Amino acid sequence: MTARLADIATHAGVSEATVSRVLNGKPGVAVGTRESVLAALDVLGYERPVRLRRRSEGLVGLITPELDNPIFPAFAQVIAQGLTRRGYTPVLATQTPGGSTEDELTDMLVDRGVSGIIYVSGLHADTTADMGRYEALRGRGVPHVLVNGFSAQVKAPFVATDDRAAVQLALAHLTSLGHTRIGLVVGPPRFVPALRKIEGFRLGLREHLGRSDTQADELVQSSLYTLEGGQAAATALLDRGCTALVCASDMMALGAVRAARALGLDVPRDVSVVGFDDSPLIAFTDPPLTTIRQPVQAIGQAAVRALLEEIDGTPAPYGEFLFLPELVVRGSTTACRDRTRP
Repeated sequence: MTARLADIATHAGVSEATVSRVLNGKPGVAVGTRESVLAALDVLGYERPVRLRRRSEGLVGLITPELDNPIFPAFAQVIAQGLTRRGYTPVLATQTPGGSTEDELTDMLVDRGVSGIIYVSGLHADTTADMGRYEALRGRGVPHVLVNGFSAQVKAPFVATDDRAAVQLALAHLTSLGHTRIGLVVGPPRFVPALRKIEGFRLGLREHLGRSDTQADELVQSSLYTLEGGQAAATALLDRGCTALVCASDMMALGAVRAARALGLDVPRDVSVVGFDDSPLIAFTDPPLTTIRQPVQAIGQAAVRALLEEIDGTPAPYGEFLFLPELVVRGSTTACRDRTRP
């Protein structure tokens, strides 16, 4: 092994320690240096480790947090279609409670020689997560694109819905209907989309109702991105007298409808509810849900385009590309009425 490292190091013009870092997939090696080491392996006739073999299989990994929320299968479908049209085979890897972590799924995909990876709502959206994992992936020569979340620490393309604009759209709609006591049902604030929705909520209440940030924060309730989480958060806000609720996902919005009914309230006669995503079949709920539509098609296509540019070696400048959402008005919102009247 020592003799082999020495041969490779001499041929590549680097130290044995650098060769070891490349062979073990460690970060901190310049792209050009890494390519020199790999070229030396090939010239000297050594077999590359599995994780470092040429990525010619045309596989692309797609990692999603789960598939229970219908917005994630929607993203997966658009991204998979975009990849297959360009001759790549998508490999879907999904996290499940008690199952594989994002890091474990990443290692599995890299070991199978994927050409790149697209992450949807992954750890890049968690402000408490270690972003070094993505720099390490970059050091291993695996292009990646990140959807719905952002960190300035990560050198990669990001594509996302404009969460601030989404909440402001919902607030403009609800205040036009006469609502002044509006609550925000949102996910844990450590996640970038939740933080941005809270920022949009503050801006919207200030603009439309003249509320301070402190007053706005009193109408924010964080919970899990589930139907049950939405129900719990909505119950708390309805107890504070809210006549309208803006929810961070359609699943949470359905939980808000359930919460209102459990309190003997009618949606939308007593409480207006706005969701977020416009996930499949949401137009057929009872009542049909007013929601903010994520531009899934545009985001998915942009993610595929950015990744393939990375794979081809002609990446766009790293940063975030934001897509504007759209308000879709259905039957879960209506003009405000005084609940004390019959």
